Amino acid sequence: MDKELEHSFVSDLEEHQNIVHKVCRLYAPDAESHNDLFQEITIQLWKAYPKFRGESKFSTWMYRVSLNTAITLYRKSKRTIKTADIEISDFKISAETYDDVVEEKLKLMYTAVKQLNDIEKALVFLYLEDKSYKEIADTMGISEVNARVKMNRVKTKLKKILNP
Repeated sequence: MDKELEHSFVSDLEEHQNIVHKVCRLYAPDAESHNDLFQEITIQLWKAYPKFRGESKFSTWMYRVSLNTAITLYRKSKRTIKTADIEISDFKISAETYDDVVEEKLKLMYTAVKQLNDIEKALVFLYLEDKSYKEIADTMGISEVNARVKMNRVKTKLKKILNP
């Protein structure tokens, strides 16, 4: 692969790796699964990177690939993640430390969000990332009106989960 392309990928991934960590946190039940999913998303991003045309922001594209990878893996098998073998150390990515200690309210919210279906989880994730409904719609491949309607339904559902 082209060294310039590889350098560009590593730079973009390092800058936006929190996106991948957040997706992993949402879909992975434990630290080991989190690491496996992070690796698989990185592999899928690398495979798809040469096709990234810059028609959207890199972060929007990264959200889409990350969410699609997580949803696809967890729909295929909710028990384990099968990852492809690749030597990640070749990329020399400086990983930020992932702090698993969270406040109690955040734990409750994650517990509630994990009860949602895959699409609802993705909507909540993008909403909590302060994405506009247009960005949510673009990332999810739905209309902006549909994104608003789905989000309102998810908010109602979360309120019922958190306040039974």
